[in-house]
Order: sequence, then C-alpha cells, then structure tokens
Amino acid sequence: MFNFIKKINPQRAETAKQKAERDSAVDKVLLGYHVNNVSIAQMVTGIDRNDDELTLDLRLPQDSDPEVIQQELGSLLHLHGIKAIHMNVRLPPPAKGGSSTLPKQTAKPIPKTTDAMGNQANAAPMSDIKAPSIEVPSAKAPPTQASLPVHPHIRHIIVVASGKGGVGKSTTTVNIALALQQLGNRVGVLDADIYGPSMPTMLGVASVRPELENEQFVPIDAHGLAMLSIGSLLDGDNTPVAWRGPKATGALMQLYNQTNWPQLDYLVIDMPPGTGDIQLTLAQRIPVTGAVIVTTPQHVALLDAQKGIEMFNKTSIPVLGVVENMALHTCSNCGTTEAIFGAGGGDFIAKQYQVPLLGQLPLASGIRAQVDKGEPSVLANDEFAPYYISIAKNIETNIDKFAKPVDDKRIF
Repeated sequence: MFNFIKKINPQRAETAKQKAERDSAVDKVLLGYHVNNVSIAQMVTGIDRNDDELTLDLRLPQDSDPEVIQQELGSLLHLHGIKAIHMNVRLPPPAKGGSSTLPKQTAKPIPKTTDAMGNQANAAPMSDIKAPSIEVPSAKAPPTQASLPVHPHIRHIIVVASGKGGVGKSTTTVNIALALQQLGNRVGVLDADIYGPSMPTMLGVASVRPELENEQFVPIDAHGLAMLSIGSLLDGDNTPVAWRGPKATGALMQLYNQTNWPQLDYLVIDMPPGTGDIQLTLAQRIPVTGAVIVTTPQHVALLDAQKGIEMFNKTSIPVLGVVENMALHTCSNCGTTEAIFGAGGGDFIAKQYQVPLLGQLPLASGIRAQVDKGEPSVLANDEFAPYYISIAKNIETNIDKFAKPVDDKRIF
C-alpha cells in the first residue's frame, strides 16, 4: 500500500474513518489500473493528497500516453471524492535515435553532484526528486445518468444488485423478470455477472448459443424473455472468466450495445455482487431507470447492501426499493416458522433510506430446486410465485416517475 502525505485543510477535515476509507479506495484504483499489463502502482514514485486533489509522481513506459492515463484515472477516482489529478511524469530515456513523447524540457538529466572522493553521483534518489512537471489538465467529470441517451428499443432498464454474494440475487432477478412478463410486459434479461453468469442455467437455455445478424447478437428466447449472458458465449459450464476489470467491463458494454434488443418495456440486468468496475461502468454508460437492492436480514448483508445503495445514490441512479430474501423459514416437518438470518433487516434499511420495501421472500428449498431445473417459481407457478408477482407489481407502481426522458425528435 501507499503512504499518503496529507495536507488537509482543517476547515474541511474528514474523520479518521473517512480518510482511511478514501485512501483505501484510491489505493485499490491504483493497484487495479494497468499500463502495458503492469499495475500503475509499480510506476508511482511519490503521492501527495491535498484534500480532494491528488498529485502523482510517475515513471511511465516510453510508449504510454500520460493524458489518456490521467483522464482514465480521473474517471475511476471521481466517485471516491478525488476531483482533480495532477501528474509529474518521467519517461525512460528514449532509444538511440528516438525521441521522448513528452516535451523536451521534461527530458533534463538528473542533477549531478560530487561526493567526498571527487566522484560524480546523483544528487538524490529518483523518488526524492520532483520530476520536471507536466501539468495534465484536471480530469473531466465522468458522464452522468442525466447525460446518457435512452436506448431506442428499451423503455425501462432495471438493475438488480446486492452488496455481497450469496443473498439470492440472481434467483430473485430471474423471477422478477418473469413476473413482470406475466403482468403483460415485454421483458429482456441481461446477465452482467461476467465472472459468475447463471441466467442461462436458471432459464433452462444453458446449451443455446445466440445467433449473429449484421454483426449483432440476437437475444436467446428463454420462455418469452429476450436473454443474453456471457455464459451463452462460453465453451462450457466449467470455463472460467479470468479477466481484468477493463476486459470485463468491455464485455458488458458489448453485450448491451451489440445486441439487437427487441422493443422492450423492461430490460432487467443481473449485476455482479459488490461495487466494483462493472457497477461503475454501468452507472456511467448505461441509462438506468432504477435499482432493486436484494439483501438478507443478516447484519453483515445489510452493511453491504447499504454500500450498494450509497453507490447508486452517488451515481444518481434511483433506488426503486429493497427485497428482503430468506426472511423466514418454515420447517417442512414440524411447521415451525423461524427467522434464521434475523428479522426486520429489510424493513430497517428501507426506512433508513426512505425507499419502499418491495417484498419479503421465504427461505425455501423449493425456490432453489426450481431454478436448478431451469423452471423458476414464476414459470412453474408454484406456491412461491405470488411473492414475486407482488414484488413486480410494487415495482410497476412507482417506476414511471423515474423514467428517462425520451427525445421524440430523434430518428433511429
């Protein structure tokens, strides 16, 4: 990790916890950002944090573009409270006959001094010298939800998210999509869980591959849903997706942009757990009507769900409501009902953020068994289907007030 030199204005001082969280977020971005397959963290020779500005001293590869790097880092760090990035850049000496990509004044040699024996030596190590500075312009603010054009074929885009894995988010997603369809809507599903795609299996179309028309994917027809997933493009169920962040986010945008989606009332996007690269890319590049947060009543799950809500608030994506999964379990032998993961958690977080509690789902083996068979509860019309129908109705009740404005003058 990095040692930050802090120069915080006392009038704008943060709490120790806030500073630690922000510094940790900056460290994660720098560790995860790569130039020529090398983490930029290995190129940092000095860091200076001054409130909401960050100054980096960098030793960059010869063929890198400092301005592009600065803009990309600026976009990644903007959501963590960094409003401006300044870079002092040093490139390695050019090859013989070559030239530096930076202005000539930045290629000055490191000052020399004479030691007690009369030998020349560097005046100071590289990390202690301010490299000849180029002031890269402050980062442009990333795109906002308000600036994103709506999709010409899709009326509402709903993301289903959770702060952590294991809360039943994907099962909830597929049943909500089917419930919205049962209410008379045209519905599509985009599986954005790039590292753990499960929609093809849950919808019973794991062996079906999408067709290509005019270099665009044709969504798979899954019980009337227009579905696409990275899992539909892999060789088999055992094929891992071991991609770095930029490649994973690129895959998400390709699935969204290069798919010939039919006219849809709803596109329901199953998000990966957490608040990482894919979530940030979606917030900056896909026009989202609103988010549904799935949690369990468990305290740890609620803490992570809060982080998810905070991220959507910061990226101006409305939270349509909270779904509390695994709320109660009824023993099939004795009939006793028990709150295994705690009680009232979903209601608490909904009231805390003043959003609706869309519904509470039981912890039942039947729900799991149906998605494992590729026939989710709503499709099978089992005893649990009414829970999801109720959630879908609650979504429809308020969603129009969050709808994106459509430019009727556009010609698609």
